[in-house]
Amino acid sequence: MGLEGVRQAARRNRRLRFTAPLHRITPQLLVDSFFSLRKNAAAGVDGVTWREYEKIFPQRVAGLHRLIHSGAYWATPSRRVFIPKADGRQRPLGIASIEDKIVQQAVVTVLSAIYEEDFLEFSFGFRPGRGQHNALDALTAGIKSRKGDWIVDADIRSFFDEIDHRWMLRFLEHRIADQRVIRLIRKWLEAGVIEDGKRIPAVQRTPQGAVISPLLANIYLHYAFDLWIQRWRKQPGRGEVIVVRYADDSVVGFEDARTARVSLEELRERLGRFGLTLHPDKTRLIGFGQYAAERRRKRGQGRPKQGRPETFDFLGFTHCCGRDLKGKFQVVRLTIKKRMRATLAAIREKLYQRRHEPVPTVGGCLRPVLNGNLAYHAVPANLLRLDGFRSEGCRAWRHALFRRSQQNRLNWSRSHRLTRKYVPSCRVLHPYPEKRFFASRP
Repeated sequence: MGLEGVRQAARRNRRLRFTAPLHRITPQLLVDSFFSLRKNAAAGVDGVTWREYEKIFPQRVAGLHRLIHSGAYWATPSRRVFIPKADGRQRPLGIASIEDKIVQQAVVTVLSAIYEEDFLEFSFGFRPGRGQHNALDALTAGIKSRKGDWIVDADIRSFFDEIDHRWMLRFLEHRIADQRVIRLIRKWLEAGVIEDGKRIPAVQRTPQGAVISPLLANIYLHYAFDLWIQRWRKQPGRGEVIVVRYADDSVVGFEDARTARVSLEELRERLGRFGLTLHPDKTRLIGFGQYAAERRRKRGQGRPKQGRPETFDFLGFTHCCGRDLKGKFQVVRLTIKKRMRATLAAIREKLYQRRHEPVPTVGGCLRPVLNGNLAYHAVPANLLRLDGFRSEGCRAWRHALFRRSQQNRLNWSRSHRLTRKYVPSCRVLHPYPEKRFFASRP
């Protein structure tokens, strides 16, 4: 039975426990896993990059396969690095060694064949064929087509750092009866990290950035959140409930405020059982929808302009209540200002550092940065903010070119030519969310 057979067995029986999933990890799967890894990814504590390991990989496959199946394989600690967040804090990442990445990718391939049959429809994070824009489309379509007048924007505080290992392994054992796989995952969970030359053992957490971490996070939240909210929403008297979850960020819509408050309190208790807490500042209950502005005016919350409905952030967009040209309600999605300012600050700093390099070199480095931001945020109704982002990026480049010399020789004509050549223009790259959502779910 190959992976397709595993998938069909998982689909037929949702309570089936698999006794030998480790047998699906073959030498060929290890080869496929190796070539599916990012070739330019950072090296782990062993210092070996993908390119370097490629030279010895053919001789290592058989030995690595033997170590896995004999139980002699041992995980190495991850290398701890920090990357800046938009709010100025540092996000800790754990970079595994190249062989750990290969084995983790193979295990992810096998376990995904099982758990993709279990994961619910409103779970979008780190799943094949589902991305951030699919989650955004589902949220907008749900708000507009159902009675989601009250929104609970829930954010779990330091989710990857608070995962309880005992609960994680108990959740896995609901489907996995092969203790060899359980021991393998326990080794990765307990391997710890290397920071400043010292090994820090892991009592809890899963390294954020590891190949297997997204799948483990989805499994954890599947049992801790998804199954609970699915049962909760089907109870009598709940009304229509909209749920969209992407990793540890979730948005839940309710018909009335009382039901939303009850759900939020019960959600706090539910997550607390598994060692998780909701972020007090990022978790909010707000009125949202086509009648939100009218409700605020009736409650006397300011003049009409000040009484605009509250907004919430989800997956890089600020969601606002708006109207189209015909006066119909629309969910307007705008790039989050805080993140846009942080990106522009990073661009200005990088351009200043590289101001003396050749113009084609700097332009070639600037293009993918701006293009990536523009491509992700190029949704309807966001072009005005995107055009301002693009203009500020071009102005930062022009200012950096001014600093190359005391003589100002860059006129506006040449500046516009450079902009047209290296900086992409703003245009809508994503359709209206309802069109894409309902097209994929006829």
